[in-house]
Amino acid sequence: MTGVSGDTDTLATLLRRVSAQDEDAFARFYDLTRARVYGMVLRVLRDPGYSEETTQEVFLQVWRTAESFDTAQGSALSWVITLAHRRAVDRVRSEQSGSDRESRYHAAAVDAPFDSVTEEVTRREDRQLVVRCLGTLTDLQRQSVELAYYRGLTYREVSEQLSATLPTVKSRIRDGLLRLRQCLGGEQR
Repeated sequence: MTGVSGDTDTLATLLRRVSAQDEDAFARFYDLTRARVYGMVLRVLRDPGYSEETTQEVFLQVWRTAESFDTAQGSALSWVITLAHRRAVDRVRSEQSGSDRESRYHAAAVDAPFDSVTEEVTRREDRQLVVRCLGTLTDLQRQSVELAYYRGLTYREVSEQLSATLPTVKSRIRDGLLRLRQCLGGEQR
């Protein structure tokens, strides 16, 4: 396989010609190496369809990077087989990564069993606890927190609504949230 037509037309010589964009040399190089490249790829991928695609990618890489072949580093055949092996391994990793992504997506998308009665009871208890804790705040704290968090107003809008200064509203909201946190954290559920 190293000689094509005598000693002058070796795979290395063909690769040098391929690096100069010689299509005939590329066709000859392909004819001489395709079975070995496909065999290597098939051994790694174990799927004929993927192996054909990957083999095509390998030869496209040969066409684009033939100038990087260095006879001092090894034979032309070992160079192209190494390219094929790397490309096949990359394909396996890519497929595995895609499969892992799909598995994670499907695992996250699966709805856990849902007990609507328990969920509704918990929601009502939480609502009652929040209402009870809101009742422990001063009027200005409660009004400020309700306007900011339940109605979505900005601090400035809350201050205009309550006719209070902005610093007063900010401190009332901060103090109110601290009291709520203490109340909600102190209650047993």
